[in-house]
Amino acid sequence: MKMPEGPIRPELFAPCGMNCMVCYKHCFHKHPCGGCRSDSAGKPEHCRKCAIRDCLREREQSHCFECPEFPCKRIQNLDVRYRRRYQTSLVENSRYVQQHGLTAFMARQKRACTCPRCGGVISLHDRMCSECRSEP
Repeated sequence: MKMPEGPIRPELFAPCGMNCMVCYKHCFHKHPCGGCRSDSAGKPEHCRKCAIRDCLREREQSHCFECPEFPCKRIQNLDVRYRRRYQTSLVENSRYVQQHGLTAFMARQKRACTCPRCGGVISLHDRMCSECRSEP
């Protein structure tokens, strides 16, 4: 999958602070997952059963950072795993969106996650390009 010419669709910003565009499942499949917010059948099991998304639906909110309890224990635990395994913070992503807006965050992600060799998407989960399979 090539990085889109235009901006990354804002609906690919998951409630937890993840950019679904750079998710391994989205990058490397013929029929990519439509992101956390979609009802796409291509979503991984853990995304279809996401307790964070369910919590936000109950609270009628779009993103965790809108909640007065942010960052709650559930987000903190997920953030610890993402920082340890993927060297990224979902809490920091969310705070960036709070301060600078979703458009600025997605533009920043596009710059950081576009393969300089071929224009593919560099997956957050394995740091591999979706097109040329190289590691930047």
